Amino acid sequence: MRRGSRSLTTVVARLAIVAALLAPATTIAANRPAVSQSHSDEARAERYFQSIRKDPNLLLAFLREMPKGGDLHIHLTGSVYAESYILWASEEGECVDPHVLSFSAPPCNAPAVPVANAFADTQLYGNIVDAISMRNWQYSGQSGHDHFFAVFGRYVQATNGTTDKALAETAARAAAQHEIYQELMLTPTGKDLETLAESVGWDEDFARLQQKLLAGGLPQILAAASQELNAAEASRDKLLHCGVPAADPGCQVVQRYIAQVSRGKPKEVVFAQILTGFLLAGADPKLVAPNPHVVGLNLVMAEDWYVPMRDFALHMRMLNYFHERYPQVHIALHAGELVERLVPPKDLQFHVRDSVEMGHAERIGHGVDVMNETRPFELLREMADRNVMVEICLTSNDVILGVRGPQHPLSEYLRAGVPVALATDDEGVSRSDITHEYLKGAQEQNLSYLQLKKMARTSLEHAFIGGASLWRDGKAFSVVKECESEKAGATQPSAICQKFLDGSEKARLQWKLETEFRQFEANTWTVP
Repeated sequence: MRRGSRSLTTVVARLAIVAALLAPATTIAANRPAVSQSHSDEARAERYFQSIRKDPNLLLAFLREMPKGGDLHIHLTGSVYAESYILWASEEGECVDPHVLSFSAPPCNAPAVPVANAFADTQLYGNIVDAISMRNWQYSGQSGHDHFFAVFGRYVQATNGTTDKALAETAARAAAQHEIYQELMLTPTGKDLETLAESVGWDEDFARLQQKLLAGGLPQILAAASQELNAAEASRDKLLHCGVPAADPGCQVVQRYIAQVSRGKPKEVVFAQILTGFLLAGADPKLVAPNPHVVGLNLVMAEDWYVPMRDFALHMRMLNYFHERYPQVHIALHAGELVERLVPPKDLQFHVRDSVEMGHAERIGHGVDVMNETRPFELLREMADRNVMVEICLTSNDVILGVRGPQHPLSEYLRAGVPVALATDDEGVSRSDITHEYLKGAQEQNLSYLQLKKMARTSLEHAFIGGASLWRDGKAFSVVKECESEKAGATQPSAICQKFLDGSEKARLQWKLETEFRQFEANTWTVP
């Protein structure tokens, strides 16, 4: 009997210990002295993350609240959801052809009908959504690649005059995902630049061609483009009610712009657009007043199309020409968004390398075919040594190229020490967001919480925003000496640290991210 009593006592005691261990973390936190964020908070968040890795619902809820830094690879028009384009087109009285599902300007002549008709015709509405996004693309009769690139021509009419709305929608969504920074790719100039380039014509002498464009009225075109972009930002702020107590959280998202170059255009147009990107980003302030929110340029359009493939080497020469004259301008390049069935094997062997070495890319978008490059491991070491970051777009690579899971080279980039960060590419078209990119990273690439956290930090470290970095080592993330006396992200930085932060927009963003991580990791995570 006494033996049984002792056993019962032992069981009760053990149950009490287990109950204490499984008690809500709020109880544990309440008995813990107030301290600044420590490695224990970070480790606890990692343990919780690992405990829910197999539960997509809990994992999604965790990742939605996780701070994510910035999105460095996102096309503005592609960031807008189809439903928004339908609404905006209907407000402008625009038309849609029910058969080919392309928008057009009014008046609506048969077979086109007003886009507004879709609100009373559920089949038409659904067909439009499918046609201008990747929803149900499997039933379109096209490959994911072909359906994706056909989308932009269908809704281009709806993008006219909607830059402010697109900025507002994208900022609001970013804030809901706990992003604090975006670099949005957009085309700053319209048909006027193309008309000028076509009138000037092609000239193999780049310096002479540059002067012809400048003499032909390029500065005036760029001034008008800057004014339009500034007006769109002002309108965006009104749409988000910035500056009032009821302001949308999107007002806190910092948005900067990458000037797009359409590499499928005639070579004189491509040259003019590259020159435009350089000048708007501050290549020669004495010649053309830069726009402070245009921070770099990138080449866009399908990499496997005929003209981008034919003129690839020429485009690299153009970039090299301008980089030699204006090395302070940032360059990010789509490269390696290719797989073997799209192009001959020989065309998979050099795009990433040439974009880094000849195009002077500081960041590579996609880089999916890197292991097909000549001497791939040597190239990976070079990218790591040069600190060239890769913008990883998991959803995009899946639906467009069919590359997912272990087929994706993300693990090779990580193994080689190449900096990487997750990005959305065209979240509206792809029907995704940055949270689901993180979810795919966790589920399909087996990324840990600490790896995702490093990617969020990397996004801001490699952002083209001005100022010195908070980190003296952008890979190990050791803080600069001005702020090393306190934990990064502390509520009250020291006077010398605050002075450093005041002098750098980049460092302020990085400090904000660290503050958000401190708050996030201090949450009372309870292992299910």
